[in-house]
Amino acid sequence: MENQEISLPIKQIIQFWESNNQQLTQLFNKFPDHVYAGKVAPKRSSGLYLFAHLVAVSDGLFTILGLGEIKFPELARFIRESETDINYQVDINELKAKWEAINTKLTAEFATKDNAWWLDRHMSVSEADFANEPHRNKLNVLLSRASHINYHRGQLVFLTEEVIAE
Repeated sequence: MENQEISLPIKQIIQFWESNNQQLTQLFNKFPDHVYAGKVAPKRSSGLYLFAHLVAVSDGLFTILGLGEIKFPELARFIRESETDINYQVDINELKAKWEAINTKLTAEFATKDNAWWLDRHMSVSEADFANEPHRNKLNVLLSRASHINYHRGQLVFLTEEVIAE
């Protein structure tokens, strides 16, 4: 699909998604790695779990947008299971590399898509349902994922070196 000029609202949503990814990357480069093992609040998830969750959700964009298969299926459990149910340790540097690989590939894919592609149905909705609910499109998925990143970034801001030291 050859990229035609895309509309300003679509560009803005893509930029919103990219900006949220950059801000999350900056947050995970802010402190020494051990800080992210801490909980964002008592009885809540650790920063490391939330990062693995966000990597897995972003990886899922390949499938839901029809861009191919997920790259890191071993992380899918961070979508389905709570931190207390997962018996799997992740390495923050490995997560950072996966996050970067996913977002680099998605950004490159998005640059080739036109308005029609963005406004077409995503792969989790049938053609019949999409005909009745055209808002269930790929652009709406990207907007939802960008908002999801913001939600968890809001939790992650409570991680500080001081909280871990207490």
